[in-house]
Amino acid sequence: MTKSAAQIEQDDREEMEEAEQEEAERQSVKNAASLTPKLIYQVIAKDGEEELARPTRSLIWSGIAAGIMISFSVLGEAIFRTYLPDAPSSFLIENMGYSLGFLLVIIGRMQLFTENTITTVLPLMAKPTLDMLGCVARLWGIVLAANVVGAFAVAALYAFTPAIPANLLPAITELSVHATSFPPVEAFFRAVPAGILVAAIVWMLPQAEEASFFVIFFFTWLIAAGDFTHIVAGSVEMAFLMLQGDLGLSKAVFGFFIPVFLGNVVGGTVIFALMAWGQVRDEMQLEERRSRFR
Repeated sequence: MTKSAAQIEQDDREEMEEAEQEEAERQSVKNAASLTPKLIYQVIAKDGEEELARPTRSLIWSGIAAGIMISFSVLGEAIFRTYLPDAPSSFLIENMGYSLGFLLVIIGRMQLFTENTITTVLPLMAKPTLDMLGCVARLWGIVLAANVVGAFAVAALYAFTPAIPANLLPAITELSVHATSFPPVEAFFRAVPAGILVAAIVWMLPQAEEASFFVIFFFTWLIAAGDFTHIVAGSVEMAFLMLQGDLGLSKAVFGFFIPVFLGNVVGGTVIFALMAWGQVRDEMQLEERRSRFR
């Protein structure tokens, strides 16, 4: 018995609906699956390539904005320190304020130097040419300088205007003195874990999606709670003391800035970025060889 046109049409419609349902299920499984290290690398490397291609003026303004906004880490911590009661747990609670500036900068997609120790380095590792090295050096120089300019600008606002309530200034001074008082060797080594943690945040964000806020919050809180040193947030504290004459240029540059800069680079690039690249290197090279024969 032959099927009528209506029956054939109904069967075709059912087959299409079944195919669409299967495709939707496959897509759901795909979306629910964890990103592989190779995919995470590709996402971060793509971001790095886009940053390397950005105009100089864009990098400068974005870097200055990051230097200004990161100051809310210092301010947030100072507010908690000023108003929390003197209790053993107060130290852990006040360090939650340190996360505020990082949340503003990272979610706001501003140029923070320590993020670039992994983001722009992964493309360099994939294509280790002199041109790529020059592009990375250019971006690092521009972003770090812009971050420091922003840090000095906002430190001047805090130090010389009534923008900040007077009762918060002692806490800002205490935090700044502590952050810049480590001996150079100790400052370097305390900067290494901070570099690793910021690079780890960058690595986790593509997978975190809706949990990005909590990833940034808790891992930057760990930087403060662990008493580690960060070059950009610390530059706000350094600038605050220098502008008031409480920290000399030599001590600021050689006792704080250079050791912390090097420590953050070692943590973010030499340790974390190299490990991240190491776990995907063979897969990326295999994929490149396959693409040549297609």
